[in-house]
Amino acid sequence: MIKKIDHIAIAVQNLEVSLETFLNVLGCDPKSVTIEEVPSENVRVAFIPVGESKIELLEPMNSEGAIAKFLLKNGDGLHHIALATDDIVRESERLKTVNITPLSEPKEGAGGKKILFLHPKETNRVLLEFAEKGH
Repeated sequence: MIKKIDHIAIAVQNLEVSLETFLNVLGCDPKSVTIEEVPSENVRVAFIPVGESKIELLEPMNSEGAIAKFLLKNGDGLHHIALATDDIVRESERLKTVNITPLSEPKEGAGGKKILFLHPKETNRVLLEFAEKGH
């Protein structure tokens, strides 16, 4: 079951500059931000809490990976919307019954969450991520 919007992800060229901008716009305490590296995805991420959701800033760690390619093609901007679920495996199976095929099996993402993505061609040109809290 989908619970809420977990986060909205924005691809950025420079994490520090973008983080300062979003902290100023949102009026958030810099101490509330979580920054980590996700080597499997070749990104550094910053999570900024906004109510029950977050804004996730994604900076490529190198020229490899999806975010680096996205930035080359599109520049900074909205990358994906993540939806929180309590059972990612069940959601993955449910999606297949309505002819929507996830891009991969669930895998580990930032914050120890299990994640999977849906191709934008199947979701009105919006990259959607499903995220389940790690145990």
